[in-house]
Amino acid sequence: MASALEQNSEHPIATGIMQKTKELSILTPSLGKFNAITGKGVEAIVEGKRVKVVSPGYLKEKGIELPHHFSSDASETVVFVIINEALAGYIALSDSIRPESFEAVQTLKDNNIKSILLTGDNNKVAENVSEKLGIDSYTAEMLPHQKLEKIKELQDKGEYVAMTGDGVNDAPALAQADVGIAVGSGSDIAAETAGIVLVNSNPKDIVSLILFGKATYKKMVQNLVWATGYNIVALPLAAGVLYKIGILLSPAAGAVLMSLSTIIVAINASLLKVK
Repeated sequence: MASALEQNSEHPIATGIMQKTKELSILTPSLGKFNAITGKGVEAIVEGKRVKVVSPGYLKEKGIELPHHFSSDASETVVFVIINEALAGYIALSDSIRPESFEAVQTLKDNNIKSILLTGDNNKVAENVSEKLGIDSYTAEMLPHQKLEKIKELQDKGEYVAMTGDGVNDAPALAQADVGIAVGSGSDIAAETAGIVLVNSNPKDIVSLILFGKATYKKMVQNLVWATGYNIVALPLAAGVLYKIGILLSPAAGAVLMSLSTIIVAINASLLKVK
């Protein structure tokens, strides 16, 4: 199944399988009639047989029971291989959590920003990752439309939602979120749907982006308050509102103060910095 999986190499599961296949020098046959099963896996005709690589959710949907001896580690993501509608085996993948992720989640907590994990992986993997990183909550075994519904649910509660994703299954949720952030190494569909595309795949960049947005908004409010306050005070004085009590702002002084106001706003904006 080399050609199809290589074409979908942006997906971490496909990438992991193809890397292991190359490490073991396993030759993969050509295929035909490739089809993606939305949110559940892929299927194709391989040497005259219909082969599927699917998620545990697909097995539940089709009522396919697992062997009694089957077991998997909490950190493993498992996909199953079905040949001609019969369970033929499974592939277990695991990946270590990137060190940057711990700091990214902690920075979000320090800034009172909630983090939620929405994943198509099984509950064990989601729980394991969530606990290690200290994520506020998680939901596992989610299909694309369920991620979309979760985003809508949060928005209905008045939450401002920033969604980060990299795959085809994340595209609907990225489009629905107030801010859609696609990882640059992800799929083209995710990149086209999101409002922001990150060049690197560093989780800390996502946090920096959010904090930069908050800092920018804060500066905008500060400059707006200053400019508004200046105009509320200076314009009436220049118009002679307090002329009777001897207070009058001359045109020359008004021009100087206007220039000074512009300089102050520019300096304040230039002080924008996010650690």
